Amino acid sequence: MTKPEKALTSASRTVLQLHHYLLTAIHPLGLFDEEVKKTSVHLVRGSAFAGVHFRREFLIVTVKSVKQIDSERVLKSEQVSKNRWHCEVKISDVSDIDEQLIGWLKDAYDLCT
Repeated sequence: MTKPEKALTSASRTVLQLHHYLLTAIHPLGLFDEEVKKTSVHLVRGSAFAGVHFRREFLIVTVKSVKQIDSERVLKSEQVSKNRWHCEVKISDVSDIDEQLIGWLKDAYDLCT
């Protein structure tokens, strides 16, 4: 089994479709790479602007930010340096991939030039 398969084996077909929909939704932001890790996929433009963690029934998207994102959608926020936060958002339906999430991901994308 290859590494990419290991990172995605516990994900359901629905979760893989959510991942595909997320990538399609952020495609207009510009060019970025997907780096498959053991348990996640990093979305990279110079450095990682987001991480996608696969669960059986949903995704956890970790968004890089310059400040804590004040929203009830954010499950967990962690300050990783003076001006950087990692904020986790649960995606369990395509409706969760909305303008608000895309806005947070755009801000994160813009940080990673």
